[in-house]
Amino acid sequence: MNVWMMSKIKFIHAIYLEEINFGKIEKGKMKKINRDRKSEIKEQKGEIRKIMGENKEKNKTIIPLSGKTVFVTGAAGFIGANLVLRLLPQGEDITVIGLDNMNDYYDVKLKEWRLEQIHKAAMSNPKAWKFIRGDIADKEMVDDIFKTYHPEIVVNLAAQAGVRYSITNPDAYMQSNLIGFYHILEACRHSYDNEKTGVEHLVYASSSSVYGVNEKVPFSTEDKVDNPVSLYAATKKSNELMAHAYAKLYNIPSTGLRFFTVYGPAGRPDMAYFGFTDKLRSGEDIQIYNFGNCKRDFTFVDDIVEGVMRVMQGAPVKKTGADGLPLPPYAVYNIGGGHPENLLDFVQILSEELILAEVLPADYDFEAHKKLVPMQPGDVPVTYADTAELEKDFGYHPTTDLRTGLRAFAGWYKEFYGT
Repeated sequence: MNVWMMSKIKFIHAIYLEEINFGKIEKGKMKKINRDRKSEIKEQKGEIRKIMGENKEKNKTIIPLSGKTVFVTGAAGFIGANLVLRLLPQGEDITVIGLDNMNDYYDVKLKEWRLEQIHKAAMSNPKAWKFIRGDIADKEMVDDIFKTYHPEIVVNLAAQAGVRYSITNPDAYMQSNLIGFYHILEACRHSYDNEKTGVEHLVYASSSSVYGVNEKVPFSTEDKVDNPVSLYAATKKSNELMAHAYAKLYNIPSTGLRFFTVYGPAGRPDMAYFGFTDKLRSGEDIQIYNFGNCKRDFTFVDDIVEGVMRVMQGAPVKKTGADGLPLPPYAVYNIGGGHPENLLDFVQILSEELILAEVLPADYDFEAHKKLVPMQPGDVPVTYADTAELEKDFGYHPTTDLRTGLRAFAGWYKEFYGT
């Protein structure tokens, strides 16, 4: 195992980094990994049930994953692929249906690589995994997936991401983030037709971008978020409103997750840490916005996936109001590290870890390639998640510190790009 691996890097990236080609994994070793993982999962399920059982006022319906069909959109994406990898070892009786349009917003080879890891991980139980190449903006395809596979849990992670890209290509955000999400909601709605059990829980990705230029920190889900500063943020706030309306009208248990600056191995190249690495490796300058006076609540992808897994298993309870209509079984949580880091400190740690992983030479002059520039349109100076509600309801505790996470990324980058 390479020197940059550390004990705090969890199961998914232990596999990514230790056996990057997957074909080298011996069957016996893979079985042992799966046994260990299943034991860990069993303990976590018990912890989740204990947390929920201790407070009856949480109003959560516990949903064991055993025997369920889980539909994950954006399955070749950064968070989606890691979630699927986490779901597959849950047991032989779980089925994961993945959908992704494999668009070229960033290098498709990364998405293909993630899918390869999933296919390899599913080799011991091929029936547990089904990948469909398609778009949630295709209503006929979404409806067909629901009619064919009857998912009980839906995790909608498909979306056009990126704040700056929404300025230059707004149509993509309308198609995926609004029309696509509408198709998911409609399919969930009609899953109850003919008195079927239907979807037990819809979990969907929102974003910390909804907080805009909110000056109150940390950001709380109780804060007003009616003034987005980017189209991307506006679409994510719209998702929350749409989900609330469908929860109210059609009794669909829905939970939105406002993700805060997710990073890690095999992440998105448009994110700062990845883009900085590409530029530094090429000898180019990197631009640090707002003259370095930015703070971000960086959250390692394994911590994000842990939170999503916990939330999936606790749906808002269905109740009827005085008007005879459902009280919306609806919730929104922040999911982040809960500890904002200064961007200058972040890039300093990143440069150190890139040198340690031999992505950059030991004598690399980092200061000569660092340029401080003004804030860009659509950006915000600070993101900081108040995760108290997620901690209270699900026992969520992010455990990966910034250096450990960036060390994992640097090591993966070295292996993947061969620098």
